[in-house]
Amino acid sequence: MPYIDIPSRDDYVSIWYITNSVHGNVGSFDPERPTCILLHPLFLDSSWLIRHFDDPRLSRDYNLIAFDQRTCGRSRCRPSQWHDSYVDAADLAMVCQALLLPPAHILAFECISVNAALRLAAVWPEQVLSLTLCDVPPPTELQWVFHAYDELLQLWCYAPDLDSFEHAGNEVVTFMTGESDNLDLQDDLIAYWEKYTPPTKRLRIVELVNIMMNRTLMKPQELASICCPVLIIQGEASPIAPLKYAENLKQQLINAEDGPRLYVVKGAKACLNILPGSASIVNQVFSKFLAQQPRTRSDLLTPKLSIRERSKVALSKLAEFVGIPSIAQRDPRSPLSFSCVKTEVAKSQLENLSFYAKDLNQAYCPLGRDGRPLRKYSERKKEAHWFQGDKHGNSYIDTSELKAARNYKGYKQSHPKAPSSPERPVAGSLTANKESLVTDEVAQDGRMRRTTYNASSVDKHVIRGTMQKAVTDHIRRLDYSQLP
Repeated sequence: MPYIDIPSRDDYVSIWYITNSVHGNVGSFDPERPTCILLHPLFLDSSWLIRHFDDPRLSRDYNLIAFDQRTCGRSRCRPSQWHDSYVDAADLAMVCQALLLPPAHILAFECISVNAALRLAAVWPEQVLSLTLCDVPPPTELQWVFHAYDELLQLWCYAPDLDSFEHAGNEVVTFMTGESDNLDLQDDLIAYWEKYTPPTKRLRIVELVNIMMNRTLMKPQELASICCPVLIIQGEASPIAPLKYAENLKQQLINAEDGPRLYVVKGAKACLNILPGSASIVNQVFSKFLAQQPRTRSDLLTPKLSIRERSKVALSKLAEFVGIPSIAQRDPRSPLSFSCVKTEVAKSQLENLSFYAKDLNQAYCPLGRDGRPLRKYSERKKEAHWFQGDKHGNSYIDTSELKAARNYKGYKQSHPKAPSSPERPVAGSLTANKESLVTDEVAQDGRMRRTTYNASSVDKHVIRGTMQKAVTDHIRRLDYSQLP
């Protein structure tokens, strides 16, 4: 099986990977081709990189390999409060050394992967031939994004039934992709989350959100140490990764070979690897960028330094970057030794993990006995519901009866100023401070608030399901013997 274990005293992690080779492993790589490492986007795994693996512009000329991050997909790990992007970079470096991978071109998508790729290039520069970063995030999270994910985390982790989980999943789809009426995309994403991150596995999603929402800035000297060629591909209209932050990163990579390049995908909102049009553009730009780089081989050679010796060098370099000498003395065999999470943040994140671990065995599972989703999300749309959401994500009371009333000849006489259609509400206040970044105080407040959430405090007198079903159940419970 394509798993790589990284054994250590204080950590457990087993990383899953896929390749485009004949036998699905690194041993069958073509040594004449350069190697490319693909890092998947947020909340997904390597299976969502299929549009790049299947594109002949990449698969024909390059050895491709993709890893599931430790909290994603088929990878497995022990929950840890010390997990951050430096740990993700250490996972990548140790796995590459264990597989004897040659230096590779990196293609990273979105927040966590981009941050891990930058840290890999800074601390393990010999592993990276070039960096291609798609949808570069802000240095710390935007406040409106932070609060939105904070709310969605509660909906996701404590969903009591299928409707609630699908509702949370649909909100995440709209938030991530900007697509609100693509039923096929909604079906695929929600089915994936039902299988890999249901409420029964909520510790994985909590740890993932901790990394994203508590991330810290890379220091100027770290960014200045990146000397390989860099290409940034950014969506023009992404609300969660605005273009200006890609432009800022381009200015900070002052030592990138031949200067960093920025390519803007016109009209793209987000998720450049999922939507077919955007993914094709990324493949085209990436393949042209690789064609301009020196051609390298992919011989699997034993490195001069062992994993332990190379990790000691990396720890010393990281200690110099962040100004904490004690980091150099940590255990070089553990990826968690590369963590730069502050002690008070780690304590707060441990409280979060402990809080969400309570009653985990009683959490709702949206899968059937065969381990598959019970239905497609689009099938839910066929049910008549008394309170529905439109393609923009806004909910309205069913207006079919109002429309019928308007056609009645006496309606306009009694309602001369009645509108011809319901007015769409103005966008909410979440987007009011789009330019504000999360500060340490805001992040700490969010961590504390997440540990005070109580699922049992929700009002139990809530009608779930369709109104027709609720009324039918009520009628069945009536005692007709008491009627006159």
